[in-house]
Amino acid sequence: MQSDEKQESAKAIVSRRFFLACGSAALSAVSLTGKMEGQMTQAKADPWGHILDGKVAVVTGAARGIGRAVAVALAHSGANVVGIDICAVVDPRSGVEPASRSDLDHTGEMVKSEGVQWRSFVLDQRDLPALRAAAEKINAEFGRTDILFANAGIQAFRPLLQMQDADWHIQIDVNLTGTANAVRAFAPYMVEQKHGRIIMTTSTQGRHGTLNGSAYSASKWGIIGLMKSAAMELGPHGITVNCLVPGLIDTPLTRHEERYEQALQVAGRTPTGDKAVDEEAARKVLQGKSILGVPWIDPAEMAPVVVFLASDAARMVSGATYDVTGGDSANNV
Repeated sequence: MQSDEKQESAKAIVSRRFFLACGSAALSAVSLTGKMEGQMTQAKADPWGHILDGKVAVVTGAARGIGRAVAVALAHSGANVVGIDICAVVDPRSGVEPASRSDLDHTGEMVKSEGVQWRSFVLDQRDLPALRAAAEKINAEFGRTDILFANAGIQAFRPLLQMQDADWHIQIDVNLTGTANAVRAFAPYMVEQKHGRIIMTTSTQGRHGTLNGSAYSASKWGIIGLMKSAAMELGPHGITVNCLVPGLIDTPLTRHEERYEQALQVAGRTPTGDKAVDEEAARKVLQGKSILGVPWIDPAEMAPVVVFLASDAARMVSGATYDVTGGDSANNV
């Protein structure tokens, strides 16, 4: 129930912060082009400005967390949204509770409440043919694909020398190969229309090493290299490609015993195995490490950056990383 209430508040949180994050940038950008004066006037009346009206946005990992918050923000900004999620167990050894079809449907209800269209697909992004089939259906129905938020991912912790083959491959295949698959499936339609915005979700743990998290860090570091290479290849076709770099976000990916144990081990403390006790201990550890004093960041804090990167205000931004980490980025070289 608490999680649902947090997700239901995403629209309000994002609306309050959108202007601060990108409203002024959007107004500056539209003022550069005379034909966009009408949009500038509208943006003054509404900080969101409906700057994505009529666009078609695809969001992977849309069932909850960052995916849900961004899907709702894109809808609030005028985009029709297609949500994709596996809605099933991905890593049976991970402590992460999987998203469900009802989670994805709930995202859809929130999107539709913004007065835009919603479509959903339940599929595994490791399955490139399935992604391509979905992309073809979306293009046939909507006639275009303007925005891809390649966000889906998985995380687990295993010491490198104790990993089974599956421990490595699940995270690399889902996070890195799956993100590349999403680009390979949807970018061809952007190439045809000579316009597109691609935003990939990496992680602050893709900026530095992670204790017992080599597969995750490698996959997320790889996404940054993927993004920069794709930006070079797709730029001539009018497509920008950038990365969102989240910190520790208040989602099921970070709110489970395995993750609490890892945080305590990094701090040199011994986990008890009691979820409630370890959660509170991890909260104190993470809050103490956080420059802004926040152990877990609300997923809605990610949305303004993604909407900005999806808009024409960011048309000269490509090959870049945007960190929303509660200050953890200050530790990166």
